Amino acid sequence: MQKILLIGKPNVGKSSLFNRLARQRIAITSDIAGTTRDTNIAKVELNGKEAMLIDSGGLDDSNELFINVKKKTLEVAKDCDILLYMVDAKLGSNDDDRAYFYDLLKLGKKTALVINKVDSKKDEARAYEFINFGFKNVFNISVSHASGIDELIDFCASNLTQNYLVEDDELSLEDFLENDEKVANDEIDLAHMKIAILGRVNVGKSSLLNALVNDNRSVVSSIAGTTIDPVNESIVYKDKTLEFVDTAGIRKKSKIVGIEKFALLRTQKMLENAQIALLVLDASEGFNELDERIAGLLDKNNLASIIVLNKWDLCGKSDKEFDEVCKHLRLDRFKFLAHSPIISVSALSKKRIKNLLDLILKVFDNYTQKIPTSKLNEIIQEAIIKHPLPHDKGKLVKIYYATQFSIAPPKFALIMNKPKALHFSYNRYLQNVLRKNYDFSGVPLVLVPKNKGKNKEEE
Repeated sequence: MQKILLIGKPNVGKSSLFNRLARQRIAITSDIAGTTRDTNIAKVELNGKEAMLIDSGGLDDSNELFINVKKKTLEVAKDCDILLYMVDAKLGSNDDDRAYFYDLLKLGKKTALVINKVDSKKDEARAYEFINFGFKNVFNISVSHASGIDELIDFCASNLTQNYLVEDDELSLEDFLENDEKVANDEIDLAHMKIAILGRVNVGKSSLLNALVNDNRSVVSSIAGTTIDPVNESIVYKDKTLEFVDTAGIRKKSKIVGIEKFALLRTQKMLENAQIALLVLDASEGFNELDERIAGLLDKNNLASIIVLNKWDLCGKSDKEFDEVCKHLRLDRFKFLAHSPIISVSALSKKRIKNLLDLILKVFDNYTQKIPTSKLNEIIQEAIIKHPLPHDKGKLVKIYYATQFSIAPPKFALIMNKPKALHFSYNRYLQNVLRKNYDFSGVPLVLVPKNKGKNKEEE
């Protein structure tokens, strides 16, 4: 697997960028220079391509410890495929950064200059100072404001060779599809849905759970746990069983010399068994980076999702302002959950709780939806005619037909002559076309390119 290295002087934001790209808090971050003294490694997915992301110790010659950290970092760089050299816009250009950067260029790797902490117009002006590096792959970003990150991800993905969901050549097409007519697997009970409620502490998750199960509903079971264990509550609503799973919330776990880390592991088992996730946000106090990391867990587990803005009644905002908040969440905070519906509620007053229950039923229908094969192929062929597939080294790339082979979430096989040539951007284009033709709101879609033959790709 290819490797991407975050490298630069101490305290330029390498660990913060590492956490954002990994979509969870792994590296400990702080304002203390030299916090990262070893390498942190995480497998990440960037535009459908996988890579190993490495957060390195800072480059510094100020003492013996930092000199050893620097030496180890440069050794790691030799074994990486993409180098992201990070600098601090607020500090401007300096000779040390220029010297380190030129040393990295000598390694002959794909390299980018990443200017972090571009948080204002004044910072943008300072960032222009780095033009004296004489380098074209330059990205102005702000990890704290989540700006410029997509462009950087595009750069990395374009220099990764691994394809989106590469098919298993040892598995025949027939085995892979496992009978297209039996998409609705026996283990998926269409009358029973499992819903995870997650969010950071104090966003009102427990109040929301109480409102969902006690608002004139018939409670059919109640399994109480401890304050840190999941709590299960089941209700019957419109002849469907809704099983809610709640935890005590994701919180700051401890402090180590002023450096905070977060506990996320206790929600993982819950998410593995869930089908729908309610991401609860506190609308009264705004949103932060921890909300984004929690949202990343939904994306990672291919869950259907609904974003719940709790405590909306405390905001005093209008319907127009609600639309603006939704736009901000979809375009800035949770781009990978742009398909998720957003609803505002008040758990304490139970306002719009019935609407949320109805929305859960709708999203579950979308999550278990099956598109007829004939209609699916009609949509795909029309999409190809409108935007033909790019050639692969001068050779024609074809999609012969498509078929849905699973639900919860909906998964589609694209039977092709050159599956490895399907670019992630075209895969995403086809997903968007499917969403325009069918209601897949709240649902992730998975498109898998697959060989037409059993074990080899046709030319």
